[in-house]
Amino acid sequence: MRPLTVAVPKGRVLDKLSPLLGRAGIDTVPLFADDRKLIRETSAGMRFLLLKPDDVPTYVEYGAADLGVSGRDVLLERRYDLYQPLDLGIGRCRMVVAGLEGARAPAVPRVGTKYPRVATEHFASRGVHAEVIFLQSSVELAPLVGLADLIVDIVETGGTLRDNGLVIREEICPISSVVIANRAAFKLRRGEIDPLLAALRSAVATSQEQQSG
Repeated sequence: MRPLTVAVPKGRVLDKLSPLLGRAGIDTVPLFADDRKLIRETSAGMRFLLLKPDDVPTYVEYGAADLGVSGRDVLLERRYDLYQPLDLGIGRCRMVVAGLEGARAPAVPRVGTKYPRVATEHFASRGVHAEVIFLQSSVELAPLVGLADLIVDIVETGGTLRDNGLVIREEICPISSVVIANRAAFKLRRGEIDPLLAALRSAVATSQEQQSG
């Protein structure tokens, strides 16, 4: 049987995830080795896949990885068939609707977003038939040049919105990073997965106590 395989996102989330893994007794040194290998193995026989954040759930859903760490925003948008056994409490931000300060959106607003499914369902739930435009990046630019009346995006502090003259109109939902699990692996490898989740759960609790203290 292959090593327990965990897909993790490269970049800022990994920097926040590493201390939790360390508190859970997991060797994180291989994750930060100075090379370009995308598969990293620990001395305890665990294997990590280093991926772009948007790809992590795909690797887990199709069984290339047993577990992974993903933002709720990606999971909400793409609706993967996965378990979500643990909220790690990192990468906290908000999914919001924002627009130009002082501007009034029309009855049928044009909405720019990286999350077209979330945006469409959110406005539909309020009886608004929005025209949703998919944008990969620089979503804040859309209202400034008349491409969109509103945007749906994730914000942490709201600084980028303020710098571009945008204000939050409403909050859709909170976002954070969660552990995701392949459904088959979650059943077949419980003997390995349960202790890991227990250790991570304890690490999360300790981290939250330190932050609140």
